[in-house]
Amino acid sequence: MGMSGVALPPTASDPVTQGHPEATRHDRPLTMVALVATNLWAKKARSAGIAFAVALAVMTVVTLTVVSSGLETAASAVLTVGKADFTVAQNGVSDILYSNIDTGQLERIGATPGVKSSVGVLLETERINAANPLFIEIGIQPDDLTTFGVTVVAGTAYGATASKEVMLGWRAAQNLGLHVGDTFHANGTANRIVGIYSTGISYGDSAAMFPLPALQAYNRVPGSVSLVFVKIAPGQSSAQVQRALTRDQPELTTISTLAQAGRADRNLVFLKAAVTGSTILALVIGAIVVGNTMLLSLFERTREFGLLRAIGWGRRRVVWLVVSESLVLALLGSAIGVAVSFLVTTVLEALPQLHGVLHSDFTPGAFWRGFAVGIGMAILGSLYPSVRAANLTPLKALSNE
Repeated sequence: MGMSGVALPPTASDPVTQGHPEATRHDRPLTMVALVATNLWAKKARSAGIAFAVALAVMTVVTLTVVSSGLETAASAVLTVGKADFTVAQNGVSDILYSNIDTGQLERIGATPGVKSSVGVLLETERINAANPLFIEIGIQPDDLTTFGVTVVAGTAYGATASKEVMLGWRAAQNLGLHVGDTFHANGTANRIVGIYSTGISYGDSAAMFPLPALQAYNRVPGSVSLVFVKIAPGQSSAQVQRALTRDQPELTTISTLAQAGRADRNLVFLKAAVTGSTILALVIGAIVVGNTMLLSLFERTREFGLLRAIGWGRRRVVWLVVSESLVLALLGSAIGVAVSFLVTTVLEALPQLHGVLHSDFTPGAFWRGFAVGIGMAILGSLYPSVRAANLTPLKALSNE
């Protein structure tokens, strides 16, 4: 059957016409769209309950996806600072900032055939103030600044063995209201700002750079770096160099894209798994809630479905009626859930524990995932009730009290 209108008998006692003013007029056939809207409006409490369940599931999925994406971007953004062909980190650490590469490993990386340059940097975080609870500090030798992509835009670079000297990224200097010659308190010491730098990468420009030996001493990790940024020689294959490097040093891993950051940061892997698991769980629980509600509705509307079958509605059309009602509520609930997720993430970002740490990343993928969950809930939840409604025999349905 198609979706063309069907004129229903105007009998006031019929369940289909009760509460449907359009159906009581001979000259105005009740279309599928009008019937769906009328049914949903007639059962406001039921409709609101289904829309609320969908909104809650979608809000949860979108919020977790947005938070996960934001944390993943923040955790892996440091990989883009060095403008290298790929980055080397310790394999399988819980957090990329915990990566530890010693001097011997750094030298072997630089000696790998095809490697043009390798810059070892130490990464540490420190709470500077309430607005900067995880301020990034980069330890790097001044001779490697140019290779690393650093441009000094004010003042000068620090010396290789300088102590209590620091350079601030221009964004960090702007946010903190500091200039060349001012004092920057970090690592329990007062450091003189000798220069302001730019890397062209937001994450790097919001950090501070120290002489590598000084930052190693502050954090008691002599001879260690966190990451090595590698550039390959012209004409060399990046993939082949990476394979040779990891074959020679299997305790290390190479990262050439942000999607590969999970190789050196198990937290990102666990976070993605948690988001996937929550999506599946929300879909299943939501489908059960929708299905249960629609099944209860089926018992209330048995005579209505019997009458529709008696006046010539085919099984497919009855199924489409029930599924359409669920889809309308799913779309409404999904829209509400996405809107609420904006509010939830805004509140989370404002929490003292997450302020300056969580940066929401509202990607199109997060919204599509939310809407997919909402539509999936509607289809899965209404499938069984719709089939039950379609298989009702008119005589049995109409005789139901």
